[in-house]
Amino acid sequence: MGTYFLEWLSFAVRWLHVVTAMAWIGSSFYFIALDLGLRKSRVLPQGVGGEAWQVHGGGFYHVQKYMVAPPDMPEDLTWFKWESYATWLSGAALLFLVYYLGAELYLIDPAKADLPVWGASAIGIGGLALGWVVYDFLCKSPLRKNDTALLAALFVYVVVASFLFSQVFSGRGAMLHTGAMIATIMTANVFLLIIPNQTIVVADLKAGRTPASHLGAEAKQRSLHNNYLTLPVIFLMLSNHYPLAFATEWNWAIAGLVLLMGAVIRHFFNTHHRTGETLWWCWAVAGVLFVAVITLSGAPGWRAEPDEAAARRWTKDPEVALSRSIHFTEAEAIVQSRCSMCHAREPLWPGLATAPKAILLETADDIVHNASLIDVQSVRSHAMPPGNITGLEPEERRLLSAWIRSGDGHNGP
Repeated sequence: MGTYFLEWLSFAVRWLHVVTAMAWIGSSFYFIALDLGLRKSRVLPQGVGGEAWQVHGGGFYHVQKYMVAPPDMPEDLTWFKWESYATWLSGAALLFLVYYLGAELYLIDPAKADLPVWGASAIGIGGLALGWVVYDFLCKSPLRKNDTALLAALFVYVVVASFLFSQVFSGRGAMLHTGAMIATIMTANVFLLIIPNQTIVVADLKAGRTPASHLGAEAKQRSLHNNYLTLPVIFLMLSNHYPLAFATEWNWAIAGLVLLMGAVIRHFFNTHHRTGETLWWCWAVAGVLFVAVITLSGAPGWRAEPDEAAARRWTKDPEVALSRSIHFTEAEAIVQSRCSMCHAREPLWPGLATAPKAILLETADDIVHNASLIDVQSVRSHAMPPGNITGLEPEERRLLSAWIRSGDGHNGP
């Protein structure tokens, strides 16, 4: 019963996390687009820096932005903060349920660092906290006066942090913690600077005082950082479902390329909203960066090399060719000894009620049918077994590769 409850709890928290993230990202993108799209006219009220006319839902909206504040502060002022807080809190709960309670499967890689569960969890939590401390320090340093230099320093910092995570965690855990560190920075920007600064400004205006000009400038800078970090965070959070993204020794470099790709895409939209100019070259650059990501995911150094003597022509039925391969007996024994305790009709691994993603690897037919998944998860990447918890040896991965390559190219080079 406990296993079923935990599974549904994880599902519920993940659902909540996705919904709140949609709300936060949606409002963030909307207000950035609104701010950049404001236009000036000759009839604006005093203190209004720009306005926008918008149509949606069968009606028209007339939005005006006061650069400081309106003459009379409204009592029903709406604060956009709970979307951010709820996204981070639900994400933190999901991180605990999946990666800390399941550290042996998803976070720890004994080949990199044979950490106890509490030690791996402590490193993860400490890394998230340190991420904010270093980021905040850089933003308050003299670099804050030069946006380009500051963004360059932040880029280097995130890539270095991702590399360090990859040295102690599994690939899945490293990519996830890189994304969680960025998400923590984004929410901390809202909780520790943007909202407090806006609160001070509102209080000063209500009291008849003139707010300090730096409060708005600081909040706007952090808000812009959040805007440019949004797309990379989404990629990093989704990456744990795609082993070719995380189960490679180059995952930290992929994270860096994704940071650049997200920034270029946001630059396209931000420029379009601000000036109406369409920078199509941004998509070309993003495409080149994505090709680089794909290339790195299959770069030599981690992938098992095929056995040249194993290459044979496929029959009309690829599964028949695999089942008749001279390497099938060895491959079957490896999969059944390293994988079938979880991927079974009645899993033997403690805490598993059903086979992960309903993938079965018990019988010869099961193994042949799922050959392409074995290729991606255990040969081309080292995603499975998670954390290599069953001790799949390099020679065994090579033998699995030789078996799969016996189809002469059906499953890739």
